[in-house]
Amino acid sequence: MKYLTTQNAKTVKGEDLGYATAILYLKPGGWRCPNAHNCLKVCLYTAGRGAFSNVRKARERKTEAFENDPMAFVDQLVLDITEHSHNSVVAGLIPVVRLNGTSDIPWHRIPSSHGKTLMDHFPGITFYDYTKVFTRLEDELPPNYHLTFSRDETTPTEFIRHTLRRKVNVSVVFDRRPEQWCGWPVINGDEHDLRFLDPEGVIVGLTAKGRAKQDQSGFVVHARV
Repeated sequence: MKYLTTQNAKTVKGEDLGYATAILYLKPGGWRCPNAHNCLKVCLYTAGRGAFSNVRKARERKTEAFENDPMAFVDQLVLDITEHSHNSVVAGLIPVVRLNGTSDIPWHRIPSSHGKTLMDHFPGITFYDYTKVFTRLEDELPPNYHLTFSRDETTPTEFIRHTLRRKVNVSVVFDRRPEQWCGWPVINGDEHDLRFLDPEGVIVGLTAKGRAKQDQSGFVVHARV
């Protein structure tokens, strides 16, 4: 069973910019999303193809495989990424990988059976993710791994400002995207998924999707535009 998919409405937008994204979707929650709060109720797990039961069951099988043998799972990802890289080059596109489509796992710490992480296996490929884990921003990340911090209803505004001052971008889910928020410029994060191309020190504005459209917890920001 292949673990990565390239069939995603948002990541496909990156092809217009010359990139092909392969993305991994697991079942969210628990230790896979250690800082999840109300976002679990409005997770993108329910958006797009995630609304179909067969898709969710496939993601559950992947999650079970990962939990049963993480090293073997990473070994399979090595094969998947190798194939994705080959197919991308044939298509004239640059391969990139997003491993936390619906999870928040520190993939830069998980080795394959060869004792290397995926970033070590593929130093020429850019990996990128969103994270809600504050401490992960303090990690010494591989040079080919880009993180965007994901704000939720529990994130202090001062932490957002501190993170932006460190030139780490922060994603915020809005009902309607404003031009500025908390004094910082907001870019359109729905135009593409290639977060490593974003300018530094900006808020990545995402529009509420799936169950998030009905959120009243504070996870979705109701902005004045």
